[in-house]
Amino acid sequence: MRNQVIVGNWKMNKTPAEAKAFMEEFNTLFEANKDKIASTMKFGIGAPAVDLATVSGEAKGEFIVAAENMHFEANGAFTGELSVEMIKAAGSNAVILGHSERRAMFNETDADVNKKAKVALANDVTPIVCVGETLAEYEAGKSKDVVKASTLASLEGITDWANVVIAYEPVWAIGTGKTATAAYAEEMCAFIRSITSEE
Repeated sequence: MRNQVIVGNWKMNKTPAEAKAFMEEFNTLFEANKDKIASTMKFGIGAPAVDLATVSGEAKGEFIVAAENMHFEANGAFTGELSVEMIKAAGSNAVILGHSERRAMFNETDADVNKKAKVALANDVTPIVCVGETLAEYEAGKSKDVVKASTLASLEGITDWANVVIAYEPVWAIGTGKTATAAYAEEMCAFIRSITSEE
């Protein structure tokens, strides 16, 4: 049976003290409701680098501790970047790659995501690869073409599908006043699964 993965992305929010308080409350709520949660459901947090150690230290069970980005190089003159070994040392067991904000603001490409995903997998870190279409692409009826191309390019040469999470991001519905229905999101997720099953 397919796992359901729910990861909350904090983006540039929460100090370590705030992260600790959140995790304590989360653990309490999770413990009180664990009998209602299916065994196939996996939970996690995408946290800023300064919070990874705190989240990891407070996490219980099979909790996903995801860095919000990483560099594909092991070290070097890359000011402000983090290597896979750095995020692992901070307690991360996963990493969010290709988020729409990084693609839009930092010009991150599918090729960049591909290099990072391969490095993550080689170091036992689960890549959470984000794919999605913009408003212009959605309105032009190109959603599936764009998502397929991005998925294939971001994961080119990767065969270890069991250890990859693909997150569908309807970029067109973020901050535009438009809404992606649950049915639409499910349709796109099924489409993405069909793409990966062909590879």
